[in-house]
Amino acid sequence: MGGVEQQKTALVTGANKGIGFAIAQALGAEGFRVAVGARDDARREEAVGRLRAEGVEAFGVALDVTSDDSATAAAAAVEREAGGLDVLVNNAGISGPLDGGAQDPTTLDLDVVRTVLDTNVFGVVRVTNAFLPLLRAARAPRVVNVSSSMGSLALRRGPVMAAYAPSKTMLNAITVQYARVLEGTPVIINACCPGWVATDFNRHAAPRTPEQGAAIAVRLATLPDDGPRGGYFDDEGTLAW
Repeated sequence: MGGVEQQKTALVTGANKGIGFAIAQALGAEGFRVAVGARDDARREEAVGRLRAEGVEAFGVALDVTSDDSATAAAAAVEREAGGLDVLVNNAGISGPLDGGAQDPTTLDLDVVRTVLDTNVFGVVRVTNAFLPLLRAARAPRVVNVSSSMGSLALRRGPVMAAYAPSKTMLNAITVQYARVLEGTPVIINACCPGWVATDFNRHAAPRTPEQGAAIAVRLATLPDDGPRGGYFDDEGTLAW
């Protein structure tokens, strides 16, 4: 069997800025066709334009991870545009408000918890399940869930954020459940922490660049077939749960 290997396609959610855009850039540099998933039409198309200007084959996908219908429509759009999907990076996430004790556990605003979970956890499940039929049809499918070391119960890292941090703990737990179900299939799923990266999320008050933060996600998106499954990693290696 000869011939050129078919170009692979990767979808990155929340790819219009920050770490998501850097992941899209890096996967494009690896030769992937990149689907830029984002809610905002103007920002999405601007990101697609920037990627294309860098020589990346990119296209936009309207995607609101809090909507079942949007996730289903996005999967249909990717299938139409690219014919399939090889890599899904669930990067879209929100911190939720911090003011007024909204994320102090002793004064926790439960509506904030619900909102954060709807994007950071339920959104990942919605999108992953919408795209699983395409991923299962791929030769070497990979799913990467962008988590945070703040979700580690052992490390207790970062400020007290009783909505955001537990959302990442739950995302890690969901990742393990997917890995158990997908054991014995070609679909490899892992969670990663990009580290403390300068983004809009923290008003750019952090030491790492988005490109540095993207590296671990790209590594997990391009794992060999015997790579780890259901793990939790940063640049240094395995993170404590």
